[in-house]
Amino acid sequence: MPLNETEHFVLLALLRMSAGAYAVPIRQEIEDRGGRNLSITAVYAALDRLERQGYVASWLSDPLPERGGRARKHYRPSPEGIVALQRERRALERMWEGLETVSALDRP
Repeated sequence: MPLNETEHFVLLALLRMSAGAYAVPIRQEIEDRGGRNLSITAVYAALDRLERQGYVASWLSDPLPERGGRARKHYRPSPEGIVALQRERRALERMWEGLETVSALDRP
């Protein structure tokens, strides 16, 4: 199943965060590196879809060492998720092939 843009960015952010990450730093990485301002809800929704598809795995951390500290749900890409990213990259490269010299000014 093809990845939508948000899922694509979430998986790429997770690859950059090799130790696994939770939603807040994933969102920040996407904003900093990808220039996309996603809501935290959009990140959680994408993580949920990716997990249902088998593209990410998750686990709960120990509770934070503070009063009322909660566990955080961390994620990492699964081998299937990495394959999905590679498939998407190849598809985009094929679509861009031959367009390197096309100027936006050449279009009506």
